[in-house]
Formats: sequence, C-alpha cells, structure tokens
Amino acid sequence: MRAPSRHRPISLAPLTVLELSPPELVACAAEAGYDAVGLRLIRATEDEPLRPTIGSTPMIRETRKRLDDTGLFLLDIEVLRLRPDTNVRDEFGAFLETGAYLGAQQILVTGNDPDHRRLADNLAELGYFAEEFGMTPNLEPMPWTDVRDLDEAAVIVRRCHGSAVGVLVDALHYDRALATPEDLRALPAEWMRYVQICDAVLPRPKAIDELRHQGRNARLFPGEGCIDLVAMLQALPTVPASVEAPIEWKAPPGVRARAALRAARVVVARADAGRPQLSA
Repeated sequence: MRAPSRHRPISLAPLTVLELSPPELVACAAEAGYDAVGLRLIRATEDEPLRPTIGSTPMIRETRKRLDDTGLFLLDIEVLRLRPDTNVRDEFGAFLETGAYLGAQQILVTGNDPDHRRLADNLAELGYFAEEFGMTPNLEPMPWTDVRDLDEAAVIVRRCHGSAVGVLVDALHYDRALATPEDLRALPAEWMRYVQICDAVLPRPKAIDELRHQGRNARLFPGEGCIDLVAMLQALPTVPASVEAPIEWKAPPGVRARAALRAARVVVARADAGRPQLSA
C-alpha cells in the first residue's frame, strides 16, 4: 500500500497512455509514482480498442485488484456522452455500477446535444443517479462538442438545480477558448472537483479538425508550452490534477508517464507555493 500523500494529488489520465488497458494503466501509474488514476471504461472513438470494461469482467476484477494492491485511488471514469436521445437510467446504469465497484469518485461527461435545456435536464438526472453510486458527473467543454467553452458549460450547470454536478476544466480547451483566470474565479468553487493539465504550442489552431487532432494526439507535458498553467491553477480550488497529455513521442508508456509526472509536479508546486490557501 502507498503512504498517504501530503501534497495535491496528481492523477494519470488514460489519454496520456491510451494504448494501455485499465489494469495496465493502474500498474503504470503506480510504478511512475502517481497518487491516482483515471480509467476510460467507454471508448471515445471507434479507433480505440474495444475492451470488456463494463460489468464484473475479468479485466475489471483485475483492475480492482491492482487498485487495492497499489493503494492508488480512482479519480475519474470516462466518458459519458449526453446526446439528444440519451436515456440516463437505461443507458448508464452498468457504467455507474462498474465505477462504484472500482471506487471511482468523478465522471467525465461531454455535451453532444445542441439543445442545452435538454442537455441540462439529462445532466441533472445523471447527477441524481450518479449520487446513488457515490460519484459526481463533471461536464467538460470542448470546441468540437455542443458545449464549446466555459460560458456554455456554466449556463448548463446552473440549470441543474439541486443536482450535484460540476465543470471539468481542461487546460488545453481553456487556453484555446481564450478563457482567463478571471473567468475561472467567477465560477462557484463547488463546481470544481478536479482539473486536467497539459500544455500546448502557439499558434492556436483555428480549424476544428486541427483542434481535435491536437487535443487527442499532440499536446505537451505541463510547463513545456505556452499555457499559463500556474495562473490557471491558482484561480481554481486546490483540487486533484489529472495529467492528460498525449504527446507525439513514441517512448514506452512508462517512460512517458514518468516524464509527465515530473513535469506536472513542477507546475503544481509552483502554483501551490504562490497562492493563498483555498478550500477544495
């Protein structure tokens, strides 16, 4: 078992080492020195491997065993897409049961419905449903979805009256939307349960295809690009930081995971050393 962490937890996001299966990802994160891990139980694209990750499958049981053996906690599971025809309780029950078995805390959600009122209704329903399993859904704005930026996400989450839901800030999408620390400070602190960090180059892409490619394949490790991650983190509560940094480097996954963690620790330490103490 790992000793309790005395610093802000840092988690390894699945997109950073997407070639790994969930049990392999847990082992990789533990060997690299992370505090937590995120798991992709539903693939985001048809190009990704289709793995038996819903229900009490041998892979899921092995993942739970590795979480127990390493002492890592499961920060989040992904990815749930809210579409026009989504029926939350019919579609997402097995996913939530699997997440609860693994001990997940948070759920990554994307908005794929142009009708934001309907999307808010579904997100609120998901919040009530997920609460039964001890988890919280977090809406992540992305430029290629129907929730493109923080402003749109905020309007939707405000409509989820009484439902425990949050907003997930991804450093890349935050920067590409030209958001600012002041924009983050304007949001309720209780909406922020974790944050995704990475870095990126200039100039900022304009085309959606370029933005999508960069987001999925060509980021940088924290501190290696143009994003002011320190200011971004200082504008948020002191929540766990998930390193989501798929890069164009063909090193083995363990090497990439360790390099990403070293870079993240430097940025997180700078941010936390130079800010007032905020409650999570």
